[in-house]
Amino acid sequence: MTREKNAENRLRLAVVGAGVAGLTAADALASRHDVVIYESEPVAGGHAHTVRVEDGGRSRSLDIGFIVYNERTYPLFTRLLDRLGVETQPSEMSFSVQCGTCDLAYSGRGVRGLTSRPRQLLRPSYWRLLRDVTRFNRWALGVTDLPAGATLGSAVRAAGLSDELVRHYLLPMTSAIWSSSVADAEQFPLDLFLRFFRNHGLLQVRNQPPWRTVVGGSQRYVEQLATRLGPRLRCRQPVAGVTRETDGVTVTPVNGDAERFDRVVLATHTDQALSLLEDPDARERELLGAIPYRANDLLLHTDRSVLPRSRHAWAAWNYHVPDCRDSSRPLEMTYLLNRLQRFESDRPFCVTLNDGGAVRSDLILRRLRFSHPCYSPAGLQARERLRAENGMRRTYYCGAYLGNGFHEDGVRAGLDVVRAIDPEADWSR
Repeated sequence: MTREKNAENRLRLAVVGAGVAGLTAADALASRHDVVIYESEPVAGGHAHTVRVEDGGRSRSLDIGFIVYNERTYPLFTRLLDRLGVETQPSEMSFSVQCGTCDLAYSGRGVRGLTSRPRQLLRPSYWRLLRDVTRFNRWALGVTDLPAGATLGSAVRAAGLSDELVRHYLLPMTSAIWSSSVADAEQFPLDLFLRFFRNHGLLQVRNQPPWRTVVGGSQRYVEQLATRLGPRLRCRQPVAGVTRETDGVTVTPVNGDAERFDRVVLATHTDQALSLLEDPDARERELLGAIPYRANDLLLHTDRSVLPRSRHAWAAWNYHVPDCRDSSRPLEMTYLLNRLQRFESDRPFCVTLNDGGAVRSDLILRRLRFSHPCYSPAGLQARERLRAENGMRRTYYCGAYLGNGFHEDGVRAGLDVVRAIDPEADWSR
């Protein structure tokens, strides 16, 4: 990543996008430079999106995008929360799978979760699945020689692991964690998968990091950053285009006057960044185009029918497989916010992705659409080049897609840009 030679001079900087990456970059840079941050939505936050609902006479703040983090693998985000004085509490991270084709259901919430359907204990295929989870964990902890461009689907089948493991454990887990389709999960880069599972303790029962959630919803930390930025943050201000010249950058809002800046930080999704550039070069088209985004429809609702039939199998994350033979299907999953955000209620508050019409319309509280990055071996190569070449043509790319796609990666990407422009503004040093 190229660094500015005159970082001691006060610069005029535009940041486009007020998700966690853009907010982190803008907040740090504003301590030493003149910053304007553009956001098309009514409020900042991106995937940190909190909805307030009434529940039996009390107000609840429900997170429907970013919900949980842990201090071990989110060190920068943890420091950001501490810096802002944001209160957090323990969360629960458990996972269930139910398959309509195979009449299978299990949950990782102890023995009762694994035995929630007693009749499946008579099936050899179910015991083979449980056995192969252990086999896979041993294999994943020990494998070191990875073929270039290896994908999850091809690698585990080459290792002799069963189809039950692939269809009812690995693909659901991968699809759920990265909000990807089943087909994308099959083609997921093996090295990224293994690194993530090892770092998060997902290959062993013990030594898993405890997860936490923001008290009052993730919007709490966003509100703190928005207050610090004040009028520098311009919500409801979508950008129509970005023009780069040798001596500066012009940012033109959809409704407003064009403004001149020294540099621009595009803290948006890759496809959005590409669409904003008036004159993208071949390098930008290639690298940004190699990391596409996929949209997922989200419903906030109270329909318990999308959860496993047995309450013993209810988990924080509940993955639904209508037909495990169909690899073209989108992700279908339900987050149970009562468990994730640790509150008691007579109603299950759920966030379901791509429900396929299963959720009763009279129980829907909110409809949204979020997009998530799709990773591939080619995309990982593009990501490394974007990191190394960031800052060319007065343009910095900034987003969680430059890491694993999570909140920690957004904070890290924001601080990487800060260090490239002005290392003295980096609070993480």
